[in-house]
Amino acid sequence: MGSVTEPFPISRIAGRYLLFDIDVISYARRTHNTCGVLIGTLPNLSQQNVFLGIPLELMPEEARVLIERGHAYIVDDEETHRKGFLQMSREDRLAYLQYMDELGLEASMESKRKLEERAAKALKGKDLSSSLKQKHAGPAPSEATSNGDEESLFDSSEPGVQPKASQSNLIPHFITPATSYPPLSHPPVDRGLPLPEVPRSYPLFRYMHSKGYFSTPGLRFGCHYTIYPGDPLRFHSHFLATGLDWDEEFDLLDVIGGGRLGTGVKKSYLLGGEDPTADAVTEQSDNGASVEVRPVRTFSIEWAGM
Repeated sequence: MGSVTEPFPISRIAGRYLLFDIDVISYARRTHNTCGVLIGTLPNLSQQNVFLGIPLELMPEEARVLIERGHAYIVDDEETHRKGFLQMSREDRLAYLQYMDELGLEASMESKRKLEERAAKALKGKDLSSSLKQKHAGPAPSEATSNGDEESLFDSSEPGVQPKASQSNLIPHFITPATSYPPLSHPPVDRGLPLPEVPRSYPLFRYMHSKGYFSTPGLRFGCHYTIYPGDPLRFHSHFLATGLDWDEEFDLLDVIGGGRLGTGVKKSYLLGGEDPTADAVTEQSDNGASVEVRPVRTFSIEWAGM
């Protein structure tokens, strides 16, 4: 795994916030409690809904909290690629294409090597099985002739050895890099781009994130977020969370329904909001970044039989 330097870039494409580098994805999840959602599919299986790959799409709340705390910055991918490739010289383009061809040839050679190893292993197992049969039963003349014919179908030289193809006969694999860096250089940090627009539930998300919780979209449970005490791959979620404005009215039946649903799936229903009348407090990040926040108050509701 490669090293990641903060702040790392978040690609903004068509209003969506994406991470393409697997090292950055792993780092953000491990260090900053950021899960996101994998949305990458295979070209010939665009309707697949399992085993999705990169890129990782971040919720606007996830992108914003990373930016506010100085861990990441936004990159306008369309503008960056347009300028970068227009300014790239022809020599640099050819050098990069040659580099990709070399990677493809190495991948092709590795595939060929593994294929030869599997073939040699299969032939070795066949020879061992034949020798065991001959040891116990003894070869009949017709069987010996038959075995000799079968072996000649695989190789007329040394048993279990396949002739190696020359490098010139190999067709390089086509390599599709997941990122554009290289050949482009990472764009400089630009703090002038606007922060991601976030819903009214963002103060609750930011508050739970600051307490070390992991959050994922809660649409399937009818709430804003599903809150986990640790990585969702290791822990069961504890809360179904809904963020509200401080003076927002809500229906009591929604509270009852949320509490019953949460209890039914072994979670608690969490309501929370930011107090706009309270004085803002400056929070300091480990990397020196500071952000002003107001207190958030939360209520946990659990349905219980009396």
